Amino acid sequence: MIRIASVGHVLGQFVLALSGTMLIPLIYGLVTGGDGVRPLAYAAGITALAGTLATLVTTRPKEQLTRREGLLLVVSIWFAVGIFGSLPFQFSPHFATFTDAFFESVSGFTATGATILSDVEVLPEPIQLWRHLAHWLGGMGIVLLGIAILPLLGHGGMQLYRAEFSGAKSERLKPRITETALALWKIYVALTAVECVALRLAGMTWFEAVCHSFSTLATGGFSTRSGSIGAFDSLLIESIVIVFMFLGGVSFILHYRIWVERNPRSLARDFEFRYYTFIFLACSAIIAAILMGSSGYGLGTAVRNALFQVLAIMTTTGFVTDNYEIWHPLPQLILLALMFVGGCTGSTAGGLKTARIVLLARVVDREFKRMVEHRGVFAVRLGGNVVAENTIQSLLNLVYLAFVINFVACLSLAAMGVDVLTSIAAVAASMFNIGPALGAVGPTENYGSLPDLAKWVLAVCMVAGRLEYYTVIVILTPAFWRK
Repeated sequence: MIRIASVGHVLGQFVLALSGTMLIPLIYGLVTGGDGVRPLAYAAGITALAGTLATLVTTRPKEQLTRREGLLLVVSIWFAVGIFGSLPFQFSPHFATFTDAFFESVSGFTATGATILSDVEVLPEPIQLWRHLAHWLGGMGIVLLGIAILPLLGHGGMQLYRAEFSGAKSERLKPRITETALALWKIYVALTAVECVALRLAGMTWFEAVCHSFSTLATGGFSTRSGSIGAFDSLLIESIVIVFMFLGGVSFILHYRIWVERNPRSLARDFEFRYYTFIFLACSAIIAAILMGSSGYGLGTAVRNALFQVLAIMTTTGFVTDNYEIWHPLPQLILLALMFVGGCTGSTAGGLKTARIVLLARVVDREFKRMVEHRGVFAVRLGGNVVAENTIQSLLNLVYLAFVINFVACLSLAAMGVDVLTSIAAVAASMFNIGPALGAVGPTENYGSLPDLAKWVLAVCMVAGRLEYYTVIVILTPAFWRK
């Protein structure tokens, strides 16, 4: 039986911690004397009150959380964070409805980067900082951060760790989960700080450098400018962002091997990193060639735009430097396909993940061999290791579930009157946490024109994609609630 009171107690702790993070942009607003302080103060107060009440009226878990309780808690945390995280937007005059505020909040915490705003610059700096901080907190994982800082989760940490951070399912870097979570967050913080300094030296203000560093390492995509990174028109800034988008798309397990264990050879041995790099460079080269041949771009401009846009989409960051909707249809289709690929397993990037795409290709190749040699026994290998059949079955189930959710969501948007291209692109961009897509939600548009119900559908897609579908869907099944 699921202990709802115990789940609610831990959830209250997370909500209380969330109110603490709101103090960061609030203090910034008080120090700088700008607008936006009152919405943050109201939001922090309400969130703190709700978290306190939740912990007082529920009971502290005396035993470790079960797997089902962990799954329920993770889903509850993400929706609670979306709701309470929307309060600064709700109290701001720049968001007309709660739906818009909730959509912006969920988009921030899931590191999707889709916005309903047509003019981002109108937001006061403290509210801007909260948008980007939401990216940064959600990028590595709200739950993973909680495991690192909340001792309450010491007993049930493994269940939350597995439910939230898929890249760590098969590997722990430290003997204790708390140590692993803390080690990964230290790397995350260090990379963010380095990028922040680099962007400041490249010409951004400190405020812009902090905000864009939050967005880049989280592979989120929110920007302080409506024109995104393209508004800066700086090759140096774009180059820095490219480097850190690439690093954000790399598994943080691999980052640990390189930066902490000082084992750079792990890069060459990691098959997923090799494929991730190959897909990025190959698609960039193809798109650059097409841009030179069909759009009249010079070599330098074509390579610059292709490298940036391919990596922005593949890592699901969603930054924009050029309006790719006016490109030749083939590069647009390649970018749409890259939305499904994503970055490496265990990175902050979304998508199905490169390793799963490679594994899926190996499984299809094995089926072809079986058709030719009926009596042959063929093993599927990745990185020199034989992949277990139950792993292959889990992959096929995940892909099937992802495409079912994708199709149902597309049908839902189409039923609301959204055109086919926008429906397909918006759902893909939301499920795989990318942000800008094609059609009415392209790189120069926003999601504000969509019906309110469509925004709720897409918000659910964002959370489902962030938690890789099973975690959200399983709590809706009757079997989950049976004793």
